[in-house]
Amino acid sequence: MKFAVTGKGGTGKTTVAGVLAHCFNSDGYRVLAVDADPDANLGSALGVPPEEAASIIPISARRELIKDRTGADPARFGQMFKLNPTVDDIPEKYSIDFRGIKLLVLGAIQKGGGGCACAENVLVQSLLSEIVLNRDEVVIVDMEAGIEHLGRATLEAIDKMLIVVEPGMRSITTATTIMRLAGEIGITSFGIIGNKIRDAGQSEWIGTRLPAAEVIGMIPYSETILSADRDQRPLFDELDESLKAEFLKIYEACRPQNA
Repeated sequence: MKFAVTGKGGTGKTTVAGVLAHCFNSDGYRVLAVDADPDANLGSALGVPPEEAASIIPISARRELIKDRTGADPARFGQMFKLNPTVDDIPEKYSIDFRGIKLLVLGAIQKGGGGCACAENVLVQSLLSEIVLNRDEVVIVDMEAGIEHLGRATLEAIDKMLIVVEPGMRSITTATTIMRLAGEIGITSFGIIGNKIRDAGQSEWIGTRLPAAEVIGMIPYSETILSADRDQRPLFDELDESLKAEFLKIYEACRPQNA
């Protein structure tokens, strides 16, 4: 199963991606968690110790690797480079293991102007396509808002796109745009997850503005989540009963139904 987790910045998509990775892992699945957000915080959401998380060098910042695989020095402009670099060994070599979950940090994909066809972008995008198309494990990709940095084939291989929203129109507008763009290239499986929900009225409000049939969970506003984030502890270990029930509901909507 391959999942892309997206939404407007600040909605809590990284928190959802981290807990979902632990849910699959605790149920016996092999999990590769991929941080594809330039504001890389998935390690923290998983509970990776701060000093270990800080030591991770994103793939897009590994100059020697980029040069070796593409044939171009990322510090220089105007070079020719391979458009289909070898990437299938990178997840094993450059991911870290945290409690059985593999974490791979891709780093920022520069978009300058009409899009950057630089060597580091080619490597990162080729790697992301390889992971989604060919990896034989549960893959959870924590994305930045939008889908424009993913190729068509990559998106078509996503089993479910999870869109995290909070009760606000800017979040709803972003979610609507994501669903429209994804739908235009054939994505049909979505999971809408409300977050920071303070009362039933907010849940109902979200349900009237997005397809209710796609809603798979409503995570309540919680000091437990804030505390785990501040202290960089695995939220999965500290879920109270209400949070555990809602995340389990989300997990059940995502895992293979014949498993």
